Amino acid sequence: MMSNARCWKQRLAALAITTSLLSGCATVRSENGRLATCPPVVEYGREFQARAAEELALVPQGSALADMLSDYAVMRNQARACG
Repeated sequence: MMSNARCWKQRLAALAITTSLLSGCATVRSENGRLATCPPVVEYGREFQARAAEELALVPQGSALADMLSDYAVMRNQARACG
């Protein structure tokens, strides 16, 4: 019976080389030991937030715009937690 250890060693070497080459293509970089993919969160002043609340009160309940703003609030909270 012939050993196939040589065949497996070649495949393992090819896998290791491929993995190391592909890791060089990574698009995520790290800064200070954490991933640098968190988007910045724009801070709004009190006056601007009050104006936005007044304008939102004029939008009909259940409108697409109100739903989108609700989603935006969730994304902002996720971005804050990410940072």
